[in-house]
Amino acid sequence: MRQFFKFMFASMLGTLLVGVLLIVLFVGMLAALGSAFSFESKPTTIKDGTVLHLTLDQEIVDRGDKDQLALDLGPFKATSKIGLNDLLADLEKAKTDDRIKGVFLDLSFLQGRTATLREIRDKLVDFRTASGKPVIAFADLYTQGSYLVASAADQVYLVPEGDLDFRGLRSEMMFFSGLFEKLGIDIQFIRGSNNKFKSFGEAFTEKQMSPANREQVSALLTGIWNDYLDAIGPQRKLDKDRLNAIADGLLVRHAPDAVTYGLVDGLKYRDEVLALVKERMGLPADKPLELAGLNRYTRAYVPKAKAEGDKKDTGLFKKPKVAVVYAQGDIMTGESEDGRIGSATLSEAIRKVREDSTVKAIVLRVNSPGGSGLASDVIWREVQLAKQVKPVVVSMGDVAASGGYYISCAANKIYAEPSTITGSIGVFGMIPNMQGFFNQKLGITFDGVQTHKYAGMMTTSRPLTAEEKGIIQGYVDRFYDTFKSRVAEGRKMTVAQVDSIGQGRVWTGTDAMARGLVDAIGGLEAAIAEAGTMAGLGKDEFRTVDYPEQKDFFQELMKGLNGESKAWVAKQAFGEDAELLHQFEAVRKARGMTGIQARLPFELEIH
Repeated sequence: MRQFFKFMFASMLGTLLVGVLLIVLFVGMLAALGSAFSFESKPTTIKDGTVLHLTLDQEIVDRGDKDQLALDLGPFKATSKIGLNDLLADLEKAKTDDRIKGVFLDLSFLQGRTATLREIRDKLVDFRTASGKPVIAFADLYTQGSYLVASAADQVYLVPEGDLDFRGLRSEMMFFSGLFEKLGIDIQFIRGSNNKFKSFGEAFTEKQMSPANREQVSALLTGIWNDYLDAIGPQRKLDKDRLNAIADGLLVRHAPDAVTYGLVDGLKYRDEVLALVKERMGLPADKPLELAGLNRYTRAYVPKAKAEGDKKDTGLFKKPKVAVVYAQGDIMTGESEDGRIGSATLSEAIRKVREDSTVKAIVLRVNSPGGSGLASDVIWREVQLAKQVKPVVVSMGDVAASGGYYISCAANKIYAEPSTITGSIGVFGMIPNMQGFFNQKLGITFDGVQTHKYAGMMTTSRPLTAEEKGIIQGYVDRFYDTFKSRVAEGRKMTVAQVDSIGQGRVWTGTDAMARGLVDAIGGLEAAIAEAGTMAGLGKDEFRTVDYPEQKDFFQELMKGLNGESKAWVAKQAFGEDAELLHQFEAVRKARGMTGIQARLPFELEIH
């Protein structure tokens, strides 16, 4: 009986705690919902003498959420993301907003890859030069990524006991073949003939990088690093040789070293930098600094100044449209979900803007390592059809490789950042043989019957026969031929030319342009401007509309909570080692792959 009451009271207590948590969460949701509605109905008021305050401390994605949300409850924390599109638009808006006196870059750890950070950095330079307004950067610690953004500033400051990480790039891969050997699992990796650079499966079949993979990753890192130096060198008045010497010797080991070698302008604490911001921006020293963050400024209304003889504004909503269609994440068949590109969802969006007579041009923003070959081909078809009706321009983000390049190659014109990872024209298939695991580790055996010779070809309970491997190799080679023909048609090359730069090899945006895979170096704004020009529209003669249509508030909320709760649980369970889960995510992805894959040949993390 005592045990009965013990468990009963424990159960009651657990139920009560869950109930309290749900009530608190519900109240938080209502508050967030109410604030979201207020954002839509009432623009933010910006005072004269305001400084645009950029912290960039959330994950940066190509497209921001329709409804910004920021809960702070255990795992449900900081679910909103920074949209690159919103950030670029805010800086463009601030250029001509007389109320904004400058930008304060308040930096630490940025959650963005090099191409995205380069695009932000270039926009900050454009803001400075076009507006004449100062940009001041400050941080306790500069990572190499945050320093890339900071290098756009007029002046860069670091706290006296801070640090600046400047030691070059490194890419590290994790190999699982030893794990699979212990488990008795054999990963049967089949890549296209002559696809020696298509090395995705090496993580599951080898213990180290192949010579071909080492060659391409080395070239990739060198290209990204050179672009990095090209960006920061002129601004800091340091040539490449000097910067390479600083990195190679790890000459910046303490904060004063960063000043000595010219990477920062001075060592100051936050209060000193804020006083300097007031001075540089002509603001009263005896009054509090008026700062406006991104969420606030995005909702601020800025009346456009009349120019060119006080032309009459014809109204924003009467202007023709350039549609920006966002494709971010792995490519899969079906509906888009959880940061993945669904072929049905994206194809529908492209079809919708193709059939919309008010849309005069299309920009396809691609940020994808690829995925399903079949899904990529379905999306390619819609891009091909759209190009027959109106101009289609691709804007490549951090990565547009393999399937990401497949869906891009049909466009009229392709833009990429210098450090965009693209190419990877190649395919593979992967089937695990788990016979040893089941038989030797678990004592499980399999037996069965089949009506035809190849009915059991895709089973994981036994190895493929030589004949079956040959059949699957044929599938892979045939799709590689299709991939090459799609690229050849879109890029006006011969199939032989495509094969010579294909073979699964990845390129930086700069190297890809030299080989004809990319037309121009530039970001999202450059691609949008070009699309307008191709449609015969001047800079101020069109408006942009975003697709696919975003989910409503509650759908986005639940999706955000789901992802953030997983991350929170991982952090609580694994602490600082939670990063390892990203590596094991590659195993989960591999297990879930079906059909021929047009995917980036490796999971690349650059440090």
